[in-house]
Amino acid sequence: MKHRFFSSINGKRGLSAVLCGSLAISLFACSSPSAGTTDFSSAESATASADFDDFLQQFFCNEVSSNTINLHFSLSDPESFGITDYPISLGDLSEEGIAEELARTENYLETLKSFDYSSLTTEQQLTYDLLADSFSLQIENADLYLYDEPLSPSTGIQSQLPILYEEYTFYDETDITDYLQLIALTDSFFEQIIAFEQKKADAGLFMSDFACDTLISQCEDFASEGENHYLIETFNNRIDAFDGLSQQKRESYKIENEKIVLEHVLPAYEHLADALTELLGSGTNEQGLCYFPDGKEYYEYLVYYSTGCSDTIKDIQTMVANERTKVLTEASDLMAEDPELWEKCDEVSLNNVDSTTTLNRLQSAMLTDFPAPPEVDFTVSYIEECMEDYLAPAFYITAPIDDYHSNSIYINASTDTSDISYFTTLAHEGYPGHLYQTVMSYEAGLSPARCVLNYPGYVEGWATYVEMQSYYYAGLEDSVASLLQKNQSAMLSLYASTDLGIHYDGWSYEDTVQFWNTYGIRNEDAIRDIYELIVEEPAHYLKYYIGYLQFEELKKTASIKYLRFFDETAFHQAVLAIGPAPFDMIEKYLDDYYVYNGKKYPFIVP
Repeated sequence: MKHRFFSSINGKRGLSAVLCGSLAISLFACSSPSAGTTDFSSAESATASADFDDFLQQFFCNEVSSNTINLHFSLSDPESFGITDYPISLGDLSEEGIAEELARTENYLETLKSFDYSSLTTEQQLTYDLLADSFSLQIENADLYLYDEPLSPSTGIQSQLPILYEEYTFYDETDITDYLQLIALTDSFFEQIIAFEQKKADAGLFMSDFACDTLISQCEDFASEGENHYLIETFNNRIDAFDGLSQQKRESYKIENEKIVLEHVLPAYEHLADALTELLGSGTNEQGLCYFPDGKEYYEYLVYYSTGCSDTIKDIQTMVANERTKVLTEASDLMAEDPELWEKCDEVSLNNVDSTTTLNRLQSAMLTDFPAPPEVDFTVSYIEECMEDYLAPAFYITAPIDDYHSNSIYINASTDTSDISYFTTLAHEGYPGHLYQTVMSYEAGLSPARCVLNYPGYVEGWATYVEMQSYYYAGLEDSVASLLQKNQSAMLSLYASTDLGIHYDGWSYEDTVQFWNTYGIRNEDAIRDIYELIVEEPAHYLKYYIGYLQFEELKKTASIKYLRFFDETAFHQAVLAIGPAPFDMIEKYLDDYYVYNGKKYPFIVP
């Protein structure tokens, strides 16, 4: 199941110039129990707040150190958290590893239940609720683990690892040696993935041929650079920039890395391409999840996991359709008032400025609606050319908990910086999007245990919510910004309805064409791309749009409840301080975190 807790990359993906939508990149990070994992059975009598904090600390240290990618991207200094001895690992996808993870989760849940909920602080109760929900969800859906897909064109392990390898920061020399040991495990880890895919094929759950073909091409493209591979070049650059090494040691590390890349990393991708070629044709279903035996059940789980919305699928479908009708009606009214408005939107062109200047502009413009962020640094880099066709046009690498003052954003070099989508994409990834949300949540002092959990609906929903707001920060006429924003909302709703239709209602490609034709979109090549992408990566569009709608609904509920005490900046401060969570829980705890002019709810005490 989706019990791989930590997500290091957050981003959005556009489909084409005509039909643009968003798709997340989330690291499929598989946990395996570390040596000496603590047995929490002795905590049954624990009731005090301090004991609960001890449990959270043990849980965090066990989980974050169980795979080196998670550990490194979560902590820049593991020793400061008492983590001094950890296995070098990319995770464990074996049957034994999955079974051990389930047993460990059951142990966590039993220990959690031993604490006296009423003795915990409000913050601890929130963390308790989140852990209970996460553990229960994993356990209840454990039998469906073969429905998980570690490989997919933009969010799969094979597309994630190169980025994380490239972004692996060397804080000290131990990080260099850890990194070299880690990447040398790529081929053995890919063997586990191949075995998992073979097991899926044996169970009749292997991917579609078109998904498999895409993955084969991706792996072949990645491996084709040979001695000129960017993982060699970027490593050399990091070694040259690292202080304190003798020239002899620098050259030694460079030679070792090149040898590992050429003998372990690239052959791993070649072998994966060969294994997928052999499995090509093993798939029994070229359509949605609902055509698999337990596909609907798995999709219902996946929708909740991905969106954080506890509504039924039917209610979500109604919500999406109603919102689409609403924004299309509003857009129609705007164009009735100004018949040339769409022409104005079509002609929008921004000043051709660099990404850093744009992000600084967004930081300033957002202060009318959002709390001021702490001062942090960020770099903007280009996606490697061989990965441009498969990855998002932009994404943010989650900063470590203990060093969030350095942040990384990647963009596609071919992006048109004068296009409004460039501006809103940087808002999505940077300010007030992923970068801002991450550092603000860290600033709020979330328990490190919270950072092990993954809530895509909150994270991507927030980024989409602020992306919609950013149209009004671009210096456009209000009516132009409004129409562009409503058009984007309507477009995302079409993707969301298509995802739900394909995977829950069983839409065929022909059904999908008919649905999009209803809205005047008849480019069948583009619709085919949409259909195949959604078949390949179920529920990924939903985390963006449903998450966005949930934030809008939450704001509406708060504005009605708090009335004249409602303030958007205070609302945003509260939801950021609560941090990533399912939306029911955010609503449950909003009163505890909402502060208006220094006063907490209720504002008037009888």
